[in-house]
Amino acid sequence: MANNDSKKYKLGMIGLGTMGRNLLLNMADKGFSVTGYDKDRKMISKLEEEGKKHNLEGFDDIESFISSLETPRTLILLVPAGPIVDSVIAELKPLLSKGDIIIDSGNSHFTDTNRRVDELEKDGLHFFGMGISGGEEGARFGPSMMPGGDKQAYNVVKDVFDAVAAKVGTDPCVTYIGPGASGHFVKMVHNGIEYAIMELIAEVYGILKNGLGYSNSDIYQVFKKWNEGRLQSFLLEITAEIFLFKDTETQNDLLDQIKDEARSKGTGKWTSEVSMELQLPVPTINEAVSNRDLSKFKKLRVSLEEAFGKKDTKIAVTVDELEDAFYFSMISAYAQGMHLLVQASKEYQYDLQLQEIAKIWRGGCIIRAKFLEDIYQAYDKNNALEHLFGDAGIQNIIKGTLSGTRKTISACINSGLGIPAFASTLTYFDTITTARMPSNLIQAQRDFFGAHTFERIDKDGVFHADWNKLS
Repeated sequence: MANNDSKKYKLGMIGLGTMGRNLLLNMADKGFSVTGYDKDRKMISKLEEEGKKHNLEGFDDIESFISSLETPRTLILLVPAGPIVDSVIAELKPLLSKGDIIIDSGNSHFTDTNRRVDELEKDGLHFFGMGISGGEEGARFGPSMMPGGDKQAYNVVKDVFDAVAAKVGTDPCVTYIGPGASGHFVKMVHNGIEYAIMELIAEVYGILKNGLGYSNSDIYQVFKKWNEGRLQSFLLEITAEIFLFKDTETQNDLLDQIKDEARSKGTGKWTSEVSMELQLPVPTINEAVSNRDLSKFKKLRVSLEEAFGKKDTKIAVTVDELEDAFYFSMISAYAQGMHLLVQASKEYQYDLQLQEIAKIWRGGCIIRAKFLEDIYQAYDKNNALEHLFGDAGIQNIIKGTLSGTRKTISACINSGLGIPAFASTLTYFDTITTARMPSNLIQAQRDFFGAHTFERIDKDGVFHADWNKLS
């Protein structure tokens, strides 16, 4: 426990678990005078042991911790999202003064952040939410950070964030996102895209293993090669390594010992929920969320395979065609997420700068990928771009992948290989690139049974037909 009454710290971290501790160590590496607070003395001991070279000290007394900070006091919370955040804020409020800054860097739902901004503003306290991506390694050596809220408060700590963020060239992977809860909203969409890409990679694994009969070592070679080209990404890189990892107990590939039931913390689901509220489809993200849920019904899946019989899932496609299908689907997942950000920016008045968001996702974060440079260039050229598919450069990439995509997806469907995320990307593309959908029939049906009216293509206005004349 620190007890140096004369020393004042620029910033304090509340929550010295892996993420909080690593981010604090990162700040200390960059020359900032920082400290931390945790109720668990073991966490403080870990901080002080790992931060020996910087003489890092921690507190287990909240009042002493607050008193040790420069004014205006700047506090980062890295505690579990939900009621714990409110509990910590309630403990802090009596100890803080007007102008002090609280930054929530957990995975809070953006509506909670909106509420906290309003509540703390009444007390003269600055509050903003900041999404952080990159896991424990990113926190330690350079994450991607998405701060949104009070810009005046952000400017107080901008130098710290610029220093500790991941760098692409000389560009720090952090930027002011916008007002209100925009930082947490953008991080939520980032996580939705992450869900989609993880599901697509898992489906590629299933195609290679069950459709093409590849061994784990074969699949490693495929992913390794892909990661050296246009598909280069953090998720593909770590996935390749998974196929080499041995189980210390059985000496088998660890992957083969892991039960096929996926878990989640809910941020993907939040993205799906918000997309429905904003009436903007993100089907690949939705399928990723749904398939994690479906995976949990293991006993049911086993019994139904016995009832319907095991399928012959062998397919005749090339690895190059599969690569096209993955590239196409990955592009679509990013495009859906960016489209959701466009809609949210209008609805919530965030004034999001899409090119800046793509720019900070190029390094540090979980969804960093070579393709994000293409996304950055598209929005840098036209930040008013409504949809990524509208960019001429992206259109050329997509056109070059369509043949392999259609062949791969149709082969999987015909053989009974489950590929919900892949299938959704192609259906989404085919629908959003169709000028006239059959939705006019739905409007006719709605008007027939409920007099919900419809619009016409030949004149303005709202109309209702007397469908009973058909009888």
